[in-house]
Amino acid sequence: MSKDVTLSRIKELGLLAVLRGPSEALTIKMVEALVAGGVIGIEVTYSTPNAPMVVRELHEKYGSEIVLGMGTLTEPKHARQALEAGASFLVSPHTDPELAGAMTATGLATMMGATTPSEVVRARKLGSDIVKLFPGSLGGPAYLKAIRDPLPDIPLMPTGGVRIENIAAWFAAGAVAVGAGGSLCPRALAEAGEFDKISDRARLYVDAVRKAR
Repeated sequence: MSKDVTLSRIKELGLLAVLRGPSEALTIKMVEALVAGGVIGIEVTYSTPNAPMVVRELHEKYGSEIVLGMGTLTEPKHARQALEAGASFLVSPHTDPELAGAMTATGLATMMGATTPSEVVRARKLGSDIVKLFPGSLGGPAYLKAIRDPLPDIPLMPTGGVRIENIAAWFAAGAVAVGAGGSLCPRALAEAGEFDKISDRARLYVDAVRKAR
């Protein structure tokens, strides 16, 4: 999947599930439950055990049926590992020049983390295709809007603090997409084997995004 296609699909979907899975096997089952509920934008974080192996298995299973990426990249080597595993986008919680260079060198879609206006601009200049506003809970939708007012040409995606109750507010503030973690796919449900409930939550989130846009 080309970078342009990946970015187009992310913006079209408007929702990425951010997974910090408790184990390799449970993370794969979490993704299966999300896909069954209609969530096909999947970000597997490096804090997930054996994250590259999880992404490789998901890539082999779903191919282009889902938009699959890796998040919480903190070291330059993570970018190459993610590319080799089959990720189509990369996400970091912060913006670091060395890491940014490794991410952009892969040719994949990139989302670097930023909080302040200066960080947002820096991330964009270092090659971030979409800037990840993180943690979104710090300022909420009003903060995203305040940043977008003077910087309307920088696409922003909040992660952290995204809940079904505020999805409409995030999009009204100008988000191009949202990243939802524990509120969308709680680890506790996976550990309890309640994957049907994860699918139910996925349907609610997809519907909320659709209505918000």
